Amino acid sequence: MPKRLNLPDSASVATPGEDGRLHAPSAERNAGPICDLVAAHAPETGTALEIASGTGQHSVALARRLPGLAWQPSDIDADRRASVDAWARSEGLSNVAPAIPLDATHPGWAASHGGQSLVFLSNLLHLISEPEARILISEAAQALAPGGILILYGPFLRDGETTSDGDTRFDTSLRAQDPEIGYKDDWDVIDWLHENFLELVQVVEMPANNLGFVARRPG
Repeated sequence: MPKRLNLPDSASVATPGEDGRLHAPSAERNAGPICDLVAAHAPETGTALEIASGTGQHSVALARRLPGLAWQPSDIDADRRASVDAWARSEGLSNVAPAIPLDATHPGWAASHGGQSLVFLSNLLHLISEPEARILISEAAQALAPGGILILYGPFLRDGETTSDGDTRFDTSLRAQDPEIGYKDDWDVIDWLHENFLELVQVVEMPANNLGFVARRPG
């Protein structure tokens, strides 16, 4: 998983709140569109693994929107896991399990997290290297049950190009800190999904120049 970066002002910044909850304004802004994306493609029941859950704001929003799914949040960062759990407690949600430590860029994790109806990831691929991103997608594909859905959300290049001045500055700042990270290309992501025998369901244009990738494991 990525080392901590000194993210630029355009990146999400989480501030401490009540009862250990962290709050990121960007997570609050995009929770609605993300919930719409996931709700349009997720199964109504089953198990859902959220990779890199962050503050937990998306976790509780998704759990409220899709109460038939048993949600398993995860994050490599202990403070973020504590925040996820605090958000779940504050909302009184019974379909959100305690957050678990998971480095989704480490080979082999799917073996102990298999049978998922849904795997969801937001705003991580641009913060990790291409080899790490490919491992993550490969393991996520293996973690899915037959017919399971993988959804990826975040900022991406379109045919090798950014689509706004803000995205150009953000991508440049990330690569300045670590040349191996930065926005991934949409066509590369589609190739990585296909390489792992996933069927591309849809690529969805999202607010603020983000994209949603929806893929399905045949079954």
